[in-house]
Amino acid sequence: MKALVKTQKGKGFVELLEVPEPTINDNEVLIEIKACGVCGTDLHIYNDEFPYYPPVILGHEFTGVIKEVGKNINTWEPGDKVVGEPHTKACGNCYLCRTGNPQVCLAKRSPGWGIDGAFAPFMKFPDTHLLHSIPDNMSFKAAALVEPLANVVTDIVLTKVIIPGDIVVVAGPGPIGIMAALVAKHVGAGKVIMLGTNDDEEIRLKLCRELPAIDISINVQKENAKEIIHGITKGIGCDVFVEASGAAPAITLGAELVKKMGKISAIGLTGKEKIEFPYNMLMMKSIEYYFNISTKYDSWDRAIQFLDKGVIPYEKLITHSASIDQWKNVFDDLFSRKGMKAIFEF
Repeated sequence: MKALVKTQKGKGFVELLEVPEPTINDNEVLIEIKACGVCGTDLHIYNDEFPYYPPVILGHEFTGVIKEVGKNINTWEPGDKVVGEPHTKACGNCYLCRTGNPQVCLAKRSPGWGIDGAFAPFMKFPDTHLLHSIPDNMSFKAAALVEPLANVVTDIVLTKVIIPGDIVVVAGPGPIGIMAALVAKHVGAGKVIMLGTNDDEEIRLKLCRELPAIDISINVQKENAKEIIHGITKGIGCDVFVEASGAAPAITLGAELVKKMGKISAIGLTGKEKIEFPYNMLMMKSIEYYFNISTKYDSWDRAIQFLDKGVIPYEKLITHSASIDQWKNVFDDLFSRKGMKAIFEF
């Protein structure tokens, strides 16, 4: 089978290779992949900016149909439509796992960077308790957004950073940022404001301005975001700032925009070891700062429900539906922000 593989350490070194179809043991399932989204993490791995263990098949935002189950598996059957949490190989014994936080277990080896992932027609999945059923009527394209949406649900719903009526500012109009804005409005935000840059203008901010849930979209390189938001809030600042860009200037801007005693939810990865951080400003404002990585169990079924109810207009977010043979063009478009969300279909 053809698979997209990160072959060795360093920038680049991603190739479409012919690899054997995986075989499973008694405690695994074999999943026939139907769709897999391209995550910012995949792009970071391409650029050597995220941990990974090559050679490894990329891709973790997967959905598919179980083709085969191991002899010890009695919770799943061939034909089941599933998505899966990427916390495979967590140890189960450390204090993190034992307190229900396998997503940050140091032993974790997730599909797409720690073990072979889903940029291939088939993937074996070792930890079947991490699988979730999707509704029969849900398209595989929609289901491919469950994993990134589960991140959003974890970061702004389970953390309870938003109180109904809050003014919420989101930085970064990529797929995660837009889903964060839509979920924020769904759980009661009074006003949702999106921040982007010139690079976002043609596709991303254009879409934001078409979505009723996003009240205001601001290009920070053309408009004074601080002036606009302080005008809306009568000089107080926004209640919640969601940082979904991973850009150092946006992180600093968030500290300036959020009100005293406000909240910041950090979602975006910078891809850098260190950045400048406005520590004193945040201290003086007594900000509640929420750092987030990956997902929790509770967020997955909620994400599936949000998609099923139409909270996320997935068809507007997906700009690229391609075969794995077109991976280079897809990656190039995403690097240059000529697309929003890309899905490889199998």
